Amino acid sequence: MGIEQKTGLILSGGGARAAYQVGVLQAISQILWEEGWRPARNPFDIICGTSAGAINAVALACRADNFGEGVQKLLDVWENFTVDQVYRADSLGVLRSGARWLSLLSFGWLLRKWRAAPPASLLDNTPLAGLLHRMLDLPRLDSVMSEGLLHALAVTASSYTAGSHVTFYQTAADIAPWVRMQRIAMQDQIGVEHLLASSAIPFIFPAVPLYMGSRREYCGDGSMRQLAPISPAIHLGATKVLVIGAGRLHEPAQAGAEQARYPSLAQIAGHAMSSIFLDSLAVDIERLNRINLTLSMLPQEYLDKTPLKPVELLVIAPSERLDAIAARHTASLPAPIRTMLSGIGATETRGAALASYLLFESSYTCELIRLGQRDTHARKNDVLAFFGH
Repeated sequence: MGIEQKTGLILSGGGARAAYQVGVLQAISQILWEEGWRPARNPFDIICGTSAGAINAVALACRADNFGEGVQKLLDVWENFTVDQVYRADSLGVLRSGARWLSLLSFGWLLRKWRAAPPASLLDNTPLAGLLHRMLDLPRLDSVMSEGLLHALAVTASSYTAGSHVTFYQTAADIAPWVRMQRIAMQDQIGVEHLLASSAIPFIFPAVPLYMGSRREYCGDGSMRQLAPISPAIHLGATKVLVIGAGRLHEPAQAGAEQARYPSLAQIAGHAMSSIFLDSLAVDIERLNRINLTLSMLPQEYLDKTPLKPVELLVIAPSERLDAIAARHTASLPAPIRTMLSGIGATETRGAALASYLLFESSYTCELIRLGQRDTHARKNDVLAFFGH
């Protein structure tokens, strides 16, 4: 008896860059519809998300009974984004969080005895909780799983308290949690608090308390310490996986036309963000490809003895640099945010990588959506082959 085939979807992290994923999903929906799939048919059995990708993942999972409708709901949000739907962008909000946080960062040695509660992060993302409550229909998760329309959903976060990477998963099936080096899994009812934790970009948004059994731990962005981003889908039973990235996985070398200048704070922060959001995914894709190649060279008698199984993989990632796109849209940010970010160099071209994660403005997100659509249609044959056409 053969192994039941299950298709997994991995949506990586990246703040506002996750708009690209929505363009890819819309194009996939259109391609499959043109091939005779019903718009309501959900092509994914297992959906896994990290950071902003976790929000997209849960939105899709809630509407696993109508994939086309789920994608359209995501489009409605991402095509009409303004930053004040995600974090406070008014002058008072920026003063209370960002200005005070930067002051502490700069002069903390003078202010270490300051008795007032210090700000927890650069930005106040209180508005995001309201958006998630309006955007998601979480009670539908149980019904779509009980009806067999979705096998499993997973959301990842990183525990500052324990130093571990945690995958929270929800399923109607009997799937035992797994433990790996610095990685654990916990079966749980996925809620808004898991998404706030998973998308809490370090330093930018505040940590969120989550309960690990009876123990409360403060958690942040799931891309941190995520050594194997594809692993949750495989543990949950995926035999083939579509990965949608939120940044170029193979950057070509840039010609150094101008004399290098000392990097701005934003440039350093953007480099760190790329390490958090992109590097582990690229390494995991390379690792899985090597395993698949090794397994393809083994005779059947050895394949029967190993627990490793080949996993079909399709990766769709941006064909353009998203920080270069962001540099064209920093003027669309509200004045208080733009002023604050300009102080650390994030509105300059060389520091735009940081802005690319925070630009929840429709001019930027719509351009990323269109890029995702173009990149996916350019790979139509790969998409059809992946889904068995």
